[in-house]
Amino acid sequence: MKILPAVPTIKNPPEQFAGDVWLDFISTPQGDAQRATVAKVRFAPGARTAWHSHARGQFLHVTSGTAYFGDRDGNLIEVHAGQTLYTEPGEEHFHAAGDSFMEHIAVVESADEPAESTVWKEHVADSFLPGSASPRDSR
Repeated sequence: MKILPAVPTIKNPPEQFAGDVWLDFISTPQGDAQRATVAKVRFAPGARTAWHSHARGQFLHVTSGTAYFGDRDGNLIEVHAGQTLYTEPGEEHFHAAGDSFMEHIAVVESADEPAESTVWKEHVADSFLPGSASPRDSR
């Protein structure tokens, strides 16, 4: 057993996130046989990810605030603290905070080719966000 060294908080890059989003790694693979990464992700009000997908899917457990998760079909799911959302492998989606801070724990497994674990796309159009009248495809 060992206590892992603390890793500094990372502010996520504007190419992949709109607004202020911070990442704290909880665990990363400690050997070649391990694939899971677990991180605490904090979103400022109105912040969101760009469209993206994960080769092996993703678990998202909301720990505070209200999260919104959307897909390319225009579905927007509201998830509250204590609830967990699962995205299927390859499912393009985004994560967003509403008008208050939101935090979730993200669990993702690396693909066989680590660079393909998460595929980032373009930013999400405002029409997909909470409070929008009708989502439109932003591809």
